[in-house]
Amino acid sequence: MIRRYALDECRLAVCEDAEGEIILCLDPDEAEKRMLIERYALDEHTLLSALDPNELSRIETEPSHTALIFKIPKNYDPKGEFEFHVTSLGLFLFEKKLIIVASEDMIPFTGKAFARVERMPEIMLKILNASISHFRAHLQVIDRVSEELADRINTAMENKYLLRLFALEKSLVYYLNAMTSNSGVLERMKQYAQRLGFHQDDRELLDDIIIENQQCFKQAKMHSNILSSMMDARVSIVNNNLSILMKRLNILTISIMVPTLVVSIFSMNVAIPLQKNEFAFWIILSLSFLSMAGVLLFWKFKK
Repeated sequence: MIRRYALDECRLAVCEDAEGEIILCLDPDEAEKRMLIERYALDEHTLLSALDPNELSRIETEPSHTALIFKIPKNYDPKGEFEFHVTSLGLFLFEKKLIIVASEDMIPFTGKAFARVERMPEIMLKILNASISHFRAHLQVIDRVSEELADRINTAMENKYLLRLFALEKSLVYYLNAMTSNSGVLERMKQYAQRLGFHQDDRELLDDIIIENQQCFKQAKMHSNILSSMMDARVSIVNNNLSILMKRLNILTISIMVPTLVVSIFSMNVAIPLQKNEFAFWIILSLSFLSMAGVLLFWKFKK
């Protein structure tokens, strides 16, 4: 699917004209890919890299444009069992045109950041900034979810909460790799600032994006270290909870076995005491309860 936007009085507006200044391609089909390659001279390998979630971030210069592959977080899927994934975003910057290629609709052209835009490089930088903010928002969600899971593990006796923590830790590894890859591209963009047509305001925004990416990386690293260091302790908590449950079940089993023994003795088909006593049933029943109470008191005092 292809959407086109145009700059109208420093604002982005949907454009039906085929010559719109900004072209957003969302999961393009083969015909749309061929159109981009033939009409705008995009490199086929670079175009496919923009749709490959495993592709590393990079920047390439072509005669007519500059191509940028950037890692961004995917929209969270509730069916993903607490896994957060990353994907690739392709930005192809021409002198008066910007082509954006993404596998899904995750490009925000709303909000304060896009309230006023004047140039293609500025729009590109604000898209990168929005992507890093998306990373930060996901990290906040991961932090809240991990705290909730940690609380449930304190009383849990099954592995599903641990598996969810493992999924979060795995997601953080993906995020750390993506931010590291993005960091190299952002640093190279500083070297290509003149070629990319950056003004002084664009250079300052790029510096802010680099700082934001570094802070986001440190936050993800901190969450990853906490999850990793506490994982063994949480596994021990689950095992300890299971041991406590088994201990209680054993005590209950032994407590039932003793009165069962008393009743079994008086049920033998031989001459036994109290067999002619009219209160024999109640006496045997009382002995059973007393024996069970005795066992429970014994375990209580033995702790």
